[in-house]
Amino acid sequence: MATTTKRTRFSRRLPDHVTDELVSVLMEDKIFPFNELFERTFERLKLRNAVSGGEEMLRLRAYEKLQNLVTRGLVEKIGKEYKGGKRVNEAHSDFANAEE
Repeated sequence: MATTTKRTRFSRRLPDHVTDELVSVLMEDKIFPFNELFERTFERLKLRNAVSGGEEMLRLRAYEKLQNLVTRGLVEKIGKEYKGGKRVNEAHSDFANAEE
């Protein structure tokens, strides 16, 4: 008689503040170069007291998350500039919470 063990995973999905602020800035109908987009995102994160790990590490995280949004088709990349698409708000944690 074989016994199987049931593995349960507990996944705690915390809001991703960096993505939320990137989306908030990209929801404006404007095209942003990465540096301006990051500066505005960084300022918003400082206001929320959600900055940790230093500015350079945050810049790398923001760039990685932005590229993920581009890959998902939520953000349009035009040369070295970025523009939020029609569905960019789907990446915001408030949208995900509303779905549940």
